[in-house]
Amino acid sequence: MNEVRGNVIVGQSGGPTAVINSSLAGVYKTARDRGAKKVYGMLHGIQGLLQERYVDLSEHIKNDLDIELLKRTPSAYLGSCRFKLPEISEDRAIYDRIFEILDGLEVEYFFYIGGNDSMDTIKKLSDYAILTGKKQKFVGVPKTIDNDLALTDHTPGYGSAAKYIATSTKEVIRDGLGFSYKKKLVTIIEIMGRNAGWLTGASALSRGEDCDGPDLIYLPEIAFDIEKFKGRVRHLLEKKDVVVVAVSEGIRTADGRYVSELGTGVDYVDAFGHKQLTGTASYLANVINQEIGCKTRAVEFSTLQRSAAHLASRVDVNEAFMVGGAAVKAADEGDSGKMVVIDRVSDDPYQCATGIYDVHKIANGEKLVPREWITKDGTYVTEEFIDYVRPLIQGD
Repeated sequence: MNEVRGNVIVGQSGGPTAVINSSLAGVYKTARDRGAKKVYGMLHGIQGLLQERYVDLSEHIKNDLDIELLKRTPSAYLGSCRFKLPEISEDRAIYDRIFEILDGLEVEYFFYIGGNDSMDTIKKLSDYAILTGKKQKFVGVPKTIDNDLALTDHTPGYGSAAKYIATSTKEVIRDGLGFSYKKKLVTIIEIMGRNAGWLTGASALSRGEDCDGPDLIYLPEIAFDIEKFKGRVRHLLEKKDVVVVAVSEGIRTADGRYVSELGTGVDYVDAFGHKQLTGTASYLANVINQEIGCKTRAVEFSTLQRSAAHLASRVDVNEAFMVGGAAVKAADEGDSGKMVVIDRVSDDPYQCATGIYDVHKIANGEKLVPREWITKDGTYVTEEFIDYVRPLIQGD
C-alpha cells in the first residue's frame, strides 16, 4: 500500500445528504490509515478556506466509534457553501490566495465532496495547479441527491433520498385513502429536481401490496402540458376518489417557463445562477381546485428529503464511505483533476465498484433520466427505472 506523505484537506459543498458525512469518514479513515500527517477539514467549503477557517479532524474524530457515528450523522458535519470560483482568467488573485493557504498548511491532497458545481471547483483548482506548477492533487468525491452527475451509475445521497421519497409517498397515499369516504381528493406532491427527475421517479417505488403508488408522475425531462394534466386528473376522478400526483419542482411548460413561476414568480438566484424553485405543487393544487372543484392538497417534501438519516439506505451509507476512501487512494497514486465514480457490476445480486474519471468531462454536465425510462405519454416511469433504483434503497 502506498503511503500518503503530506497533509490532507477535505471540504463539503452544496446541499447536504443523509450520507455526506460517510464520505467524509471514508476520506479521513483512509488518509490516516495511509499515513497522512494531518487531515484538515474546511469549515463551509472553499468559501471558509478563503477565510482560513479549518479544523484538524484528529481533534474531533479520535477512534473507530467516532468514525462509525460520523458515517451515520446527517447533514454536513463541516458545514457547506455554494460558492462559485471565478474563471482563472478573470481573477488569479483568489487562486493565489487559496494556494498560499494550502502551502502554509503543507497540504498535498485536496478532496471536495459535492455535486456538479463542486466538481467545477476541483476542475479549476487542478487546472491552476498545472498552470503554475503546484504539487497538490485535487480529487472530487461525488455527492448529490439529484443523481445527475455524469459518467457515474449513481451518486451517494441519492439512494437514501429515494428511500425517503418512496416511503413518504406511500404514507401520503395511505393518509388520503383513510379520509376519502364519499369525498374527492387530489394531492400534489412536490419533489426536488431542477432539470433531472431521478428523485421524483423514485416515488414509483411506493407501489406495493398496500399501495398502488402515485397515479401520475411528471419529470422535468418532458414538457408539462397543463391542459392535458387537468384532463388526466378529471378522468382519474371519474374512476376513483383519491388521486395522487408526484411532480418535480423543475417541471416546465413547452415554452420553457417553470410551472412554479406561473403562480407567484421566483426572483431569487444563487451564486451559480440557479433559480430557487418552490410552489409548483401549490399552483397545480389551486388549478385543480378552481377548475374541478374537489378538495386538494399540496405537499412539499422540501429539505426533508435531503438529510433524512432515519431512512438512510445501508447501501448508500457504505457506498458513500467507499468513494471517500477511493478518492484518497486515487490521489495517493498520482491522480488529480479527477472524480471517483460508481460502476454497477451487476443488478442481481447488486454489486458495484469504484472508478476514476476526468473531472473536465463531469463538471457542469448533467445526467438526465433516459427518455426510454419514461412512459410514452410522459406521465410515469418504466419498470427499467424502478429496477435501476430499487437496489440503491436497500438496508437500514
